[in-house]
Amino acid sequence: MVVTAELEKLGLHPLNVTLGEVVLQEKKLPKEHLKNIQQALQQLGFELIDDKKSKLIEQLKSCIVDLIHYSEPIEVKYSAYLTDKLHHDYTYLSKLFSEVEGITIEHYIIKQKIERAKELLAYDELSLSEIADRLGYSSVAHLSAQFKKVTGLTPTFFKNKGMHARIPIDKIK
Repeated sequence: MVVTAELEKLGLHPLNVTLGEVVLQEKKLPKEHLKNIQQALQQLGFELIDDKKSKLIEQLKSCIVDLIHYSEPIEVKYSAYLTDKLHHDYTYLSKLFSEVEGITIEHYIIKQKIERAKELLAYDELSLSEIADRLGYSSVAHLSAQFKKVTGLTPTFFKNKGMHARIPIDKIK
């Protein structure tokens, strides 16, 4: 809503605004407009991405975040899901992601899952077994091992000590 309002203030007509992507009614924009958009978005904490590889990385991250934080668990492998969703070979996506982000897609997925687990633990509505199931882990032991590897704490210690420090989704690297 914030991005839509800001674009409308600039006299533009957004047709669709989703996480990481904006479709405008205007087909071509003068460079001056692009600079104004970039400045306005930066003041709101957003950035304008215009090269194809950066767009693809942002789409990939968006797919992963949507899948882990806002969707029901999937029954297919992440690699197959991302290939289908982004229409690129997984090997290409993986290599590009590693080059640009400095970590593998798998590590990014694990970090997103752990942040989601922290959120669910903080809510205190689900058991550890239910959280493991919701996040696609084969067992509580697998979730606990990854949680400890990433955070240095066990999920139970995290939950019992009220250690609810989380990393914002867009800051996970």
